[in-house]
Amino acid sequence: MMPLPSEAFFIVSIFIFLAGLCIGSFLNVCIWRIPRDESIVRPGSHCPACNHAIAPWDNIPLLSWLLLRGRCRHCHAPISPRYVVVELLTGALFAGIWLVHGWTVQTPVYWLFAAALILGTFVDLDHLILPDRVTIGGMIAGPVLALAFPELHDQTERLPALIQSLTGLGLGGGLLWLVAILGRAALKREAMGLGDVKLLGAIGACLGWRAVLFTVFVSSFSGTLFGLGLIAAGRKELQSRIPYGPHLALAAILWMFCGPACIDFYLAWAFPSRPPGFLP
Repeated sequence: MMPLPSEAFFIVSIFIFLAGLCIGSFLNVCIWRIPRDESIVRPGSHCPACNHAIAPWDNIPLLSWLLLRGRCRHCHAPISPRYVVVELLTGALFAGIWLVHGWTVQTPVYWLFAAALILGTFVDLDHLILPDRVTIGGMIAGPVLALAFPELHDQTERLPALIQSLTGLGLGGGLLWLVAILGRAALKREAMGLGDVKLLGAIGACLGWRAVLFTVFVSSFSGTLFGLGLIAAGRKELQSRIPYGPHLALAAILWMFCGPACIDFYLAWAFPSRPPGFLP
């Protein structure tokens, strides 16, 4: 595809960022309602404090929160700034994925998967659960997308792409399931939630087996750093209340931006004389 002129590229980038803000606004609805088994469609948006319906002009992503100074127009209850954080994060990720991948088959798939990871992350932070809509949904969507778009796994044929997806699914789910079993035996308590197992399986199904290895390494590193930070801050008791899912999501998002390049760089450094096709 011919590259866009600079002016058109800028306009498209802004449009994608604004679209991401709107998706983030919808994700806020999902983050609130899905753990409560409420419909994400009806009723329409309303204040959780006074249940008053939110008018369309009070529901504009980012702008309405700023104009209302973070409060409900009717009852003046505070509206968490996290609504804005989710909107800005989604907009930034959508724009970033577009800037890195351009008009490729990866772009819309990565948009959808990033949105699912944001949804799972904030539900996990609030309720210490990962919705099956995210985890099992990803485990099912991954092989289907591999068959439909083998380019997602750098393949031209459907069968090799499907094998890549299923290998990632099995490796991702199997690795954390093994960690959960061994952790339970060693610690005499749950060391890993089943939701984390399913999430890594979904990451492998959608992004491939190399993404699983990258995600395990990066999430372990970020989780360790976060735990050390809590200890240094004298908040060690919070370690057991911090879910692992957000670390998995962070690592998967990093993979979408730079994971393959990081693995290629490491392999070139660690195995400078590796034969062609070594760890493809």
